[in-house]
Amino acid sequence: MNGTPELRPLGNALGMEAIGIDLSKPIDDATFRWIDEAFAANPVLVFRNQNLDAAQLLTFAQHFGAPQEHILKKYRHPDHPTVSYISNVAPDGSIDLVANERATAWHADETYNEKLPRLAMLHAKEVTSEKGGTMFADMRAAYAALPEAWKAKITGRTGTHRWLAGPARSWAFYRVTQEEAMANPERYHPAVLRHPVTSQPVLFVNPSHQTGFIGIDLEEGERLVAEISDFATQDRFTYYHRWQVGDLLIWDELATMHKGAGDAPPLDRRIMLRTIIHPETQPLAYAA
Repeated sequence: MNGTPELRPLGNALGMEAIGIDLSKPIDDATFRWIDEAFAANPVLVFRNQNLDAAQLLTFAQHFGAPQEHILKKYRHPDHPTVSYISNVAPDGSIDLVANERATAWHADETYNEKLPRLAMLHAKEVTSEKGGTMFADMRAAYAALPEAWKAKITGRTGTHRWLAGPARSWAFYRVTQEEAMANPERYHPAVLRHPVTSQPVLFVNPSHQTGFIGIDLEEGERLVAEISDFATQDRFTYYHRWQVGDLLIWDELATMHKGAGDAPPLDRRIMLRTIIHPETQPLAYAA
C-alpha cells in the first residue's frame, strides 16, 4: 500500500478527505480495496495535492469500471474522449459566461440514460480566487428523514427521466436538435432504490432531468419532484466543497446529488478534468 491512508472529515453531512495516497503512482490491490471501502462509506471522497493528466485520471478511473464519453462532444478531451473539460475558458482564452451557469441546479448525472453511472471524478487544475465551490446532498440521509407521507407516495414507484427536462429547468440555454432528442428518449428508474454496493435505501430524484413518476399525474409528479428535491437539499444534508488546485474528488452518482454553487467571481478562470464511470454490472433494485 503506497503510504498509510487515513480519513479526515471535511463537512458535517458529507465530505471525507483521504490522506496518504498519490494517485499518479500505480495503485496496488490493497490500496484500491482501502479506497473502495472508504468510498462506499463516504460517497464524497477527496484526494488533495494530486497532479494527474487525462491519461492518469483514466488509469485511476478504470479501477472502478468503464469511463464514459460526455454527452456533449465539445467538452470531450481531444486525446481521451472519456475525459471531459469542466471549464469556463473559451478556446480563444476569454471567459465563457454561459459556462459559469452550467450545472448550477441540483442534479445527478446521466439519469436520462438507461444505465446509470456509479461515480464521477473531478480534478481541479485551475480554481477561482474565492468561492466557486461544488455542493453535494446525501440522498441516503434525505430518504431516512423523508416524511412518511412522501415515503408512502413514492416507494415502489418509477421515476421518469429525460435529457434537458425537469422542474429545475437548468438547461434552457441548450438547443436540442431532433437527432439529439430522438437519441435520448424517456428512461425509467426506481424512485427509491437499493444501493447496489451498500444495500442502503436511497432517495432517487433529479430536478434537472426528472419529469415525474409513473402513475402520478404529470403536473403533480413534477411538483412532487421539486418539493422532495427541496427537502433533500436542506443544509443538514449538504456539503460545500471549496476547491483547491490538485483536488481530485469522487462522488457516488446514486447516493448523492450535486450542483455548482455558481458563486465565484464571474471573470475568474476555472479548469477541471472530469470523467464519469459506469460499473461493469449494475443490478439496480427497488428498495422495499
